[in-house]
Amino acid sequence: MEKSAFTAAEEQMIQGEFRALLDDYAHTPHRQKVELITHAFNFAHKAHYGVRRLSGEPYIMHPLAVARICVREIGLGSTSICSALLHDVVEDTDYTVEDIAGLFGDKIAQIVGGLTKISGGVFGSQASEQAENFRKLLLTISDDIRVVLIKIADRLHNMRTLGAQPKDKQYKIAGETQYIYAPLAHRLGLFPIKTELEDLSFKYEHPEQWQEIHDKLEAVKSVQMDNYEKFAGPIRERLTAMGYTFTLKARIKTVYSIWKKMVSKQCAFEDVYDLLAVRIIFTPHDDMSEKNQCWMIYSAITEMYRPHPERTRDWISTPKANGYEALHVTVMGINGEWIEVQIRTDRMHEIAERGLAAHWKYKTGENDNSELDNWLREIKEILAHPDKDAMEFLGMFKLNLFAQEVFVFTPKGEIKTMPMGATALDFAFLLHSELGEHCIGAKVNHSLVPLSYQLKGGDQVEIITSNSQHPTPEWLNMVTTAKAKNSLNQYFRREERKYIRHGERLVQDAIQMDKDLMVNPEQVIERLVQYYHVESQSELFLHVGQGVIRLDNLREIVLPKRPWWQRMPFLGGGSQQSAVSIQPSADNRQPSAVSNQKEKGKKKPHAIVLTDDNLGKEYILSSCCHPIPGDEVLGYLAEDGKMHIHKIDCREATLLKTSYGKRIYSATWNTHRVQSFIETIELKGIDTFGLFIQVLQTITTAFHINIRSIHVSSEDGLFQGRLEIYVYDRHELDELLKALRAIQEIKEVKRLIIDN
Repeated sequence: MEKSAFTAAEEQMIQGEFRALLDDYAHTPHRQKVELITHAFNFAHKAHYGVRRLSGEPYIMHPLAVARICVREIGLGSTSICSALLHDVVEDTDYTVEDIAGLFGDKIAQIVGGLTKISGGVFGSQASEQAENFRKLLLTISDDIRVVLIKIADRLHNMRTLGAQPKDKQYKIAGETQYIYAPLAHRLGLFPIKTELEDLSFKYEHPEQWQEIHDKLEAVKSVQMDNYEKFAGPIRERLTAMGYTFTLKARIKTVYSIWKKMVSKQCAFEDVYDLLAVRIIFTPHDDMSEKNQCWMIYSAITEMYRPHPERTRDWISTPKANGYEALHVTVMGINGEWIEVQIRTDRMHEIAERGLAAHWKYKTGENDNSELDNWLREIKEILAHPDKDAMEFLGMFKLNLFAQEVFVFTPKGEIKTMPMGATALDFAFLLHSELGEHCIGAKVNHSLVPLSYQLKGGDQVEIITSNSQHPTPEWLNMVTTAKAKNSLNQYFRREERKYIRHGERLVQDAIQMDKDLMVNPEQVIERLVQYYHVESQSELFLHVGQGVIRLDNLREIVLPKRPWWQRMPFLGGGSQQSAVSIQPSADNRQPSAVSNQKEKGKKKPHAIVLTDDNLGKEYILSSCCHPIPGDEVLGYLAEDGKMHIHKIDCREATLLKTSYGKRIYSATWNTHRVQSFIETIELKGIDTFGLFIQVLQTITTAFHINIRSIHVSSEDGLFQGRLEIYVYDRHELDELLKALRAIQEIKEVKRLIIDN
């Protein structure tokens, strides 16, 4: 960050932003502590004076923007505002957390300490620093959830200003945001922030696709708003007649949500039909429950517009795990388009917009337990028993950020929320870890089911246990929730420690039974480690304790008989120095050399890629996503010094961006039409005479593309084909797919990624 004195215009801009923050704060119901906030601002302004961001603007504008997000978009109060203003002071200046505590009190200092970036990691130097930092951040949930909320606000402003960062930093920050921060915002009920984080991540990872969809969306927005006005008119009249004070809002899908629909449905932009949603926010009457009034409005709307029979969502009777409440119904609009209508009270709307802060504001008592409270307790439980591997922890935490839930019941009718795809074994661990460890099966709706049974909405589940039942490693493949995986890993670690202690006793006992071995016990153990090719003494003890390694031939292993030539005095068998040196033959070395050559051949780069300052690196096109020239790609510098090229939206690349951001490099294709690449395409359509001849002519005659293999099947008038073809780049592939889609009988064409 640069450092230079601020101009008068910049100082005026800073003071203007601070006044805007105080104005936002004045419009909240919080007890006004303007003097404390002013003190925090002046202190932060002085600490960061002269420092600039990469964009060139004064650095203090960033803490001010984060503080405004906290108050305006999350609804936090003076403690959070002060903490946001001070959140980078300890990290970037000579001030300490103790200094903050002396000036602003322990609570603000505690939050600032939690927000301060931590270098290094308790998992060791090889662990992911980003994953470790994230774990340490989450540990503050046990102390103050506001740390996480302010961190999300900090990330939102960083994403809004990401354009000033170099390309590789954009990939790292956008990938991390998409993988962790957007789901975390969703889980805490911050829906608008989650939506914006997803859209901004997509914008910086796929700028061309984002711009293309954005332009198309702008072109149809006026038509969509005209449809909204025609659709909303009758609803306004009906709600007014019912005596409600209300607001109607039109919500157009974001670029990212449209792209997701296009990818999942394999359709074009023009085929995404539900671009528009209508939100009704009303003030309920005091003489009736909110739930009943939402259903009354539902009835009024469905009298005017025909509802979709399978697209009504009741999030009032059973709120989402993040606290979200609303009644959704999709109806047929005036022009034959399906439009989703979301019905909410003012209270429900504030919880939907501001999440956790609003959720706690509306809590009525100590026994008011929501799924969000349960989730926070579960996170604390997982954090109390951290795994040694930061990446594994990150994956486990990600499991808890599920977007879709099912509601199931205990035998006594108590409702429980589970992630979609959860099993009966997951449910057992949800109730209690000991119940899960002894689970032998379950009764679902009074019928016996196995542990791996996937729960469905409305299932009533009774867990069956046995004291003789104990977890096996296969159980890890049967569970999907973080709580169950964490409980199982804890169990296996406890059992492993028992086996290690038992195995160590067995080894020590075996050594003590032989006086020759007792001379040097440590050397005996090291000899066993070498003999059985295990990595450590602990692993040796583990295998002995489990009975995998037996100690019957301990003496023969440790004190083997010498060959005859070693026992001959003239060959060094006695006290004389050996006159013979035994060397491995050339034949013994040859396989190693051959295998090295094969390995080198296997990892030979397939294409030349230009990436930042790493022009001399050896490049490898990753088999997980099969990038070809024209695909948006990035480079990951592996520990072997080679650059692995991934497509930006590859799943493995997402994990790498999230956890190893310092090894991510921007990459662009430097050569085109030099080498062909094998791509797999899939076609589906109506089977008519001569159709496949037309497909083959398009590929071979119109595009001069060679075909490697063809697999075609036809059933009940429909056909499906899979072809492996040779293409030079992404542009050629896209043009071919476009031409194939133009064939009338072809209904679906897509590029497949086949993992090698």
